[in-house]
Amino acid sequence: MKQFLLPLLLTVSGLAQAQQPFPYTIKGQLGKVSAPAKVYLVRGLTVLDSAAVKNGAFELKGTTGELSTADLILRKSGRLGSLYGPLGDRTRVFLEPGTIVVTSPDSLAHASMKGGPNTTDYLRLGETLKPAIASMQAFGAESMKVPESQQQSPAFKERMQAGFAGFQKQLGDATYAFIKMNPNSWVSLDALQGMQMMDLPQYATVAPLYEALSPELRNSAAGRKYGELVKGLKAVAVGALAPDFSQQTPDGKTVSLRDYRGKYVLVDFWASWCGPCRQENPAVIKAYNEYKGRNFEVLGVSLDEAKNRAKWVKAIADDQLPWAQVSDLKGWENAAARQYQVTGIPQNFLIDPDGKILAINLKGEELRAALAQYVRP
Repeated sequence: MKQFLLPLLLTVSGLAQAQQPFPYTIKGQLGKVSAPAKVYLVRGLTVLDSAAVKNGAFELKGTTGELSTADLILRKSGRLGSLYGPLGDRTRVFLEPGTIVVTSPDSLAHASMKGGPNTTDYLRLGETLKPAIASMQAFGAESMKVPESQQQSPAFKERMQAGFAGFQKQLGDATYAFIKMNPNSWVSLDALQGMQMMDLPQYATVAPLYEALSPELRNSAAGRKYGELVKGLKAVAVGALAPDFSQQTPDGKTVSLRDYRGKYVLVDFWASWCGPCRQENPAVIKAYNEYKGRNFEVLGVSLDEAKNRAKWVKAIADDQLPWAQVSDLKGWENAAARQYQVTGIPQNFLIDPDGKILAINLKGEELRAALAQYVRP
């Protein structure tokens, strides 16, 4: 009985601790920066607090129930402006109980910081990512030197896409390695959540990392929410039976995934407003034209909204997409996208004639290689 009660008590204790609000303080010294400058504390698109900078010094105090990252943004004019525009001079902190000290000779961009154990872990994670970030920045800077006329060529765009995809993989591998080595750190849970914005989560990758996190992390509000994502990903993992869905084409015809039983089908999630999706369309067209006579089809699912219906129809025509296109025009709330745990686009699922998922998120040559493997003449 004691063997059962002890883990249970630890879990309940961890849950209570994770949800209990805690006070934090951020003290800063930014050289000689002064009025009318202000520093803003922002999480996502929510402004948590702000403080005037006087003789380089500022202080922010508050209470939160979330152990997670937030951005410090310096505005020398004092006005924050739109969060959708350039964020300018900033750094990221990890909010935790106690005091975080931020110091710099001139700006937040060059700041160093000290704090509690989570800040220490967050800085360690940053150090592991530095090499990949530096390489990516150098690659971007070198690419900007290419004449503008050449930047419009398909070869240049393909090289850029492949280059940044490689750096994205480096960042992902380094982040996942940190999470694996630090299963008791709140920084690991925060990083696992944050990776959804950069690397479309797949069950085989994130499920073992999530399950290895401490009970305290998994039973926190953020941990339980991520656990629901993992559960959803399992339902659309490689080898699972693809969930059926039905949506309408632009001309009002209802198309269902089950209509494609007996064929290989690529379910392609995209939108007219998604630049990377539009850039990927030529590669999908190339694969489609090569394999369309071999029991292979594509089904496009758009995450456009009803107000942008005309843009969706125009994008289909402009990109000359020959396969069926459907949508419920609910944007990110698209029912099929929610079924398939789509958190970013472009994203696709290759499904076999029996309705099982063969592969996920195939791009460029990866798509053609998968089709060559599975779709026979």
